[in-house]
Amino acid sequence: MRSCSCTSQAHGRVLGWLRPNTPPPPPPPFPPPACCVFAQVLTSLDSAAERLVVRRDFQRSMDTCEKGLESLCSLAEHDESSSLLCFELKAALCSVGIQALAELNQWQRVLAWVLQHYGTPEKIPVKVLQMCILLYSKVGEPGTMQEASNDWLKCPANKSLPGYGAVAELYILHILVPCCPLVEAREFVLGQVGSAVLSGAQKQAALEMLESQERCAPSCTSSSIVAQSATSATGTRDGDSRLKALLHQLYRGLTIAGTRMQSLPFGRMLLAAFLLFLLLLRIDPALPSAFRWISSLLRILRQLWDAMTGPYHQTTRVPSVTG
Repeated sequence: MRSCSCTSQAHGRVLGWLRPNTPPPPPPPFPPPACCVFAQVLTSLDSAAERLVVRRDFQRSMDTCEKGLESLCSLAEHDESSSLLCFELKAALCSVGIQALAELNQWQRVLAWVLQHYGTPEKIPVKVLQMCILLYSKVGEPGTMQEASNDWLKCPANKSLPGYGAVAELYILHILVPCCPLVEAREFVLGQVGSAVLSGAQKQAALEMLESQERCAPSCTSSSIVAQSATSATGTRDGDSRLKALLHQLYRGLTIAGTRMQSLPFGRMLLAAFLLFLLLLRIDPALPSAFRWISSLLRILRQLWDAMTGPYHQTTRVPSVTG
């Protein structure tokens, strides 16, 4: 009796599953290979973030992101049911990779690296595109993102995304205003995209910013011209002042030398000239008898030099000539 009751219960469960109003048991969320791949990718994401923030090992963080993206790419080719989770993990890995490239001072590779994994600008996630715009704006190259951002904003599938308005604001503030002509920027603000994503206050603020930049442009040009002329005039005045200072120092040196020469007795100068005449014209330096005269002449010339260049109280000593 007991075996019959068990058999009837099992038969009832089978019949219940076969009824049209009873839903079948839910399948597992992912096949076992997909679960393993997602576990590996999550581990890679945690490791890349830790190496970026904690260990400051930017190159290994970048390598870890590359491995995680390769695993996701191989999984997406075989399993299309997990595309949403793959999309989120891919965006997270790209965000960490962008920061690692920026820390490695390889920001020039960021846009090409992102397009390598997404193919076209229209498929880039909102957060990743915002990071790219802010990065290139910070390094002073906002024009690099102009074409990619414009293509992303014109894509109809992206207009329904929650971050579409934020991307449009960044595009106006960080790309259009610094790079594009003011007429084109004003047309974009007043056009279809600007009217769709900007409120009345935001649109008015953007137009006021463009008008202030338009007023500032001529004044900046004139101020730069005035600054250049002032710099050239300042350089000319500096050159004149340096020349005057040099001439003044030369005049003072000649005056002091003349005063010292006047303070020397006439006899000393006459004796020095006579000894120099004898040394150069009448005395043969090779003769042994000329050594005494040459040494005396050198001593007198040294004393005369000390008298000319030394303090005044040292000029009162009279050089002695040893016979």
